[in-house]
Amino acid sequence: MTGTLTGKVALVAGATRGAGRQIAVQLGAAGATVYATGRTTREHRSEMNRPETIEETAELVTAAGGTGLAVQVDHLVPGQVRDLVDRIDREQGRLDILVNDIWGADPLITWYKPVWEQPLEAGFRTLRLAVDTHIITSHFAMPLLIRQPGGLVVEIGDGTTAYNDGNYRLSVFYDLAKVSVNRLAFSQARELAPHGATAVALTPGWIRSEAMLEHFGVTEENWLDGTTKDPHFAISESPAFVGRAVAALAADPDRARWNGRSVSSGELARVYGFTDLDGSRPDGLRYITEVADAGRPADVTGYR
Repeated sequence: MTGTLTGKVALVAGATRGAGRQIAVQLGAAGATVYATGRTTREHRSEMNRPETIEETAELVTAAGGTGLAVQVDHLVPGQVRDLVDRIDREQGRLDILVNDIWGADPLITWYKPVWEQPLEAGFRTLRLAVDTHIITSHFAMPLLIRQPGGLVVEIGDGTTAYNDGNYRLSVFYDLAKVSVNRLAFSQARELAPHGATAVALTPGWIRSEAMLEHFGVTEENWLDGTTKDPHFAISESPAFVGRAVAALAADPDRARWNGRSVSSGELARVYGFTDLDGSRPDGLRYITEVADAGRPADVTGYR
């Protein structure tokens, strides 16, 4: 992918850690200029209260071969998002790729409780972080993105539309948040098509985010040791895998074929041929559906 996105400008909204960080890095590795936004900087932590910062992300983008620019933005504050887009327009005069990866609600989720036992304030905050942020960002960024044809919008969620339609996501607020993100891509695809732009909903499989690695007590180097805690962890993928999926979409001159679709990183890997960091090609969502959710013993044969 080296150089395939040279001259392109991307905004990865929610790039502090996890999928967002590696989406920014992999776009940089393909040569893009990437604005990496989030709330946590070296001077200030968000309510996530984690150590990763947007400055680190920008430095990783530049080290990968792109140009990384860190901008502290709370995407729930319209004025901050408007100022961000004005800055991109002033400095670059264009926006080719918008990735809506804003989330930040992990500490707010109450699992395995019915709606009448859910804390409403935390639940509504979850929806605002998961949905309102994406709408606000699209509202201000899309006029710049459609200035020239060929723009790409990627809505990052958890689960494809098909998977979420058939599976309860263990919390009414989480369930609604993830269904809504996919629907946003569907709706935005209809609005963007007349302008020659594309919107896609994209989900990773079982992603080894920083928090997930901590949960399993492993690092990216020895992550397979996590299978002693859950054998199905063998299908997990690094955040770079979904990052490479976004870079492949952005580099595809025929990306409009995906307009309005809801796809997984594993599905795109089969089409574009990219791999995870270890050279494998995990098809996590298909595995989860056909093996883990089906109650079958852990066996990744044929899935990575």
